Amino acid sequence: MEFIRQIRAMDRETLHDLILAQAGEELARFFLNYATDLMDREPDRARENASSLLLIGYLIRCSEEDPDRRAAVPSSTFVQ
Repeated sequence: MEFIRQIRAMDRETLHDLILAQAGEELARFFLNYATDLMDREPDRARENASSLLLIGYLIRCSEEDPDRRAAVPSSTFVQ
């Protein structure tokens, strides 16, 4: 949570540099394209979609850091 607060306070250039350093150009472009497509398809659900994008990013990072901890996700109505 504290890191999210720090990110919110960063200027655009610092955040951009952080993203490129940590995620790389390819993943950054993927997320930009994915987010753009998602928002264009469902503009009325922008808040929900933004939240989903944050969680997807988190899950990608978890998957990269510890592939042995990957777990099957049970069916849920929370994620649509």
